[in-house]
Amino acid sequence: MVALGLALAACGGPKQTAPAPSTPAAEPAATPAAEPAAEPAAAPEAAAPETAATETPAAEPAAEPAAAPAATDAASAFAGLPAPYDTADYNRGKRTFKLCQSCHLVAEGAGNLVGPNLHGVINRAAGSVEGFTYSPAMTASGKVWTPDELETYLENPAAEVPGTAMSFAGVRNPEDRKAVIAYLMVESGYKPE
Repeated sequence: MVALGLALAACGGPKQTAPAPSTPAAEPAATPAAEPAAEPAAAPEAAAPETAATETPAAEPAAEPAAAPAATDAASAFAGLPAPYDTADYNRGKRTFKLCQSCHLVAEGAGNLVGPNLHGVINRAAGSVEGFTYSPAMTASGKVWTPDELETYLENPAAEVPGTAMSFAGVRNPEDRKAVIAYLMVESGYKPE
């Protein structure tokens, strides 16, 4: 919950941070109720600690190999991107996108959240995702999301489109911006022209 609150705070969602404290308040009440249930189960746990210990390591290695090939494939996909994005760090881009994912999805057909879905964002006109209501400032901006335009916008969205509803401070580090744009290119279906 703290991570969600931080992610929402990163996007400037003060309205969303208010519900977060009420949710943890409800959870601690549920936690003490769950503790007595855990105490009677202490005797069965004595017979099953090996099973729990065995299951946890087995689950972790299975997840890591599955993630490694995907990351390797995506990282090699950067090689086909235009410069300077062809030298970006995939893992850095994925990590930087975590700042965006509380408001944006990137999978095709995944719908919109607080912000529009970013699938196909590269070379798309700003304010053009069907079913999403944009601020008048974004709709009137006339922008096309080229990699260079995204670079400028992501540095300081409010300065680039005054009046935008996106309350995100921006990605200040140029290497993080380059990496997240390359990540978006790969993950959102970008096809080099």
